[in-house]
Amino acid sequence: MKYSGSTLAPLLLLALSSFAPAQEGARDNSPPGLAQGIMAGEVTATTAILQSRLTSTAGNVNEKWSGIPGRRGFAQFEYGASPNFQGSLRTGWLEAHPGRDYIVKATVSGLLPATRYYYRLHYGPDKTKTLVSQTATFRTLAGRSAATYSFAVVTGMNYSFFHHQGGPIYPAYRGPDKHLGYPGLASIRKLKPDFFVGTGDNVYYDHPALGRAETLHQMRMKHQEQYSQPRFIELFREVATYWEKDDHDYRFNDSDPVNPFPVPGGVSRETAYPESGSQPSHELGVYVFREQLPVTDPLDKDAVTYRTHRVSRDLQVWFVEGRDYRSPNDMPDGPGKSIWGERQKAWLKQTLMESDAAFKILISPTPMVGPDSGNKRDSHVNLRGFRHEGDEFFRWLAANGFDKKSFYIVCGDRHWQYHAVHPSGIEEFSVGALVAANVFAGVKPGTKNSTDPKGLIKHLHFNETPTAGFLIFTVKPGPPPAAVFDFHDKWGKLLYSVTRQATR
Repeated sequence: MKYSGSTLAPLLLLALSSFAPAQEGARDNSPPGLAQGIMAGEVTATTAILQSRLTSTAGNVNEKWSGIPGRRGFAQFEYGASPNFQGSLRTGWLEAHPGRDYIVKATVSGLLPATRYYYRLHYGPDKTKTLVSQTATFRTLAGRSAATYSFAVVTGMNYSFFHHQGGPIYPAYRGPDKHLGYPGLASIRKLKPDFFVGTGDNVYYDHPALGRAETLHQMRMKHQEQYSQPRFIELFREVATYWEKDDHDYRFNDSDPVNPFPVPGGVSRETAYPESGSQPSHELGVYVFREQLPVTDPLDKDAVTYRTHRVSRDLQVWFVEGRDYRSPNDMPDGPGKSIWGERQKAWLKQTLMESDAAFKILISPTPMVGPDSGNKRDSHVNLRGFRHEGDEFFRWLAANGFDKKSFYIVCGDRHWQYHAVHPSGIEEFSVGALVAANVFAGVKPGTKNSTDPKGLIKHLHFNETPTAGFLIFTVKPGPPPAAVFDFHDKWGKLLYSVTRQATR
């Protein structure tokens, strides 16, 4: 199944007509709030997407399906290279209304490369009565100029496990700072990376602290509860973001565009899900991701969610889309089965060949090396999954001269940290779950009933004690240019570090 940006308008009509309406606060002239703060996303050398949401309250979600009511109003972003906003520019006025979940979003352009910018939001019930948000900041990419940049990369931000039910190894968080959100976010903030990357599983539509999200309103609520946590707001005031989606923030665990929500053993589908077993739909999963996060230009109907950015002379990164174009997971593996789809796959190969960056880093929502459990079929690693496409891609890399000194994979999805080496020599860094309650024990090379029972994969790092945390990778100009990969636990402690030097 294929999805393109040109279908956004029909999806919007479908979403607004077929699902629960957005929640709205009282209609009056009192000032709206910014319960989810402000954020910047998809920064390039000359552009950025700025986003916020006008709300009726300043607190986070505390009641089943209550959400954070949105608030009608108007807003405009002010931005510039001066922290005092001298000589600043402003976007046009943006209207916050229920059709877009009261989200205001604008792409700003004409920015200078490798420059720190400051921005804030002017907002109110109308254009004459406005408040001003706190100042936020981001740094633009350097393009082809030499510069040092660092990225914090995360996955597995499971709100339900952290706040309510706990996970397979660790209980729900019990610290007195629980109301602030995930400690890992505070640790990332202290390390001052340039960017934050959510590789997918950024929210969990299918985890039941507030019920499984099936409607537009319920899916929006999952984003509201997540990004209203104070530590998200604080972090996103200081770093720009890049986003991918995976199964849990698309439809549900191991979801594809066509198959319904799985039925528990021994229960008929009619009994388990008499009306909503296929919800949320593929179309709704695609739409809400674009609506809720600053990923695509809101004025570009044809924008796709796979993209590449030249960060600096020495670094180029790729973000791939793993859900929109995938074949059904239960389709027999072979040449016709794909996660990426033919168009995205051709784009990926072409742009990799065109790049002369010293370090080329593919950031994937799902693993490509692993190993992983032998009973899954969701990724390029899995034997009953998309292994044919994964193997073909590694053969292509080898045939075209990509090696461990130039090309690396950083992946989300897996709930444990590892540094793996594919038999071809390509290295993969799995960032592990940010939330301790969402950590799993992990799978080692050579494990029986795994995807690598013969131990062909080599692990250079594996957490023997299951640990929550994140990855920060930094590329420095040198000479020679160097890439540093640092695994941290949720408290910021450095667990493992490796440096790779470029050949040029």
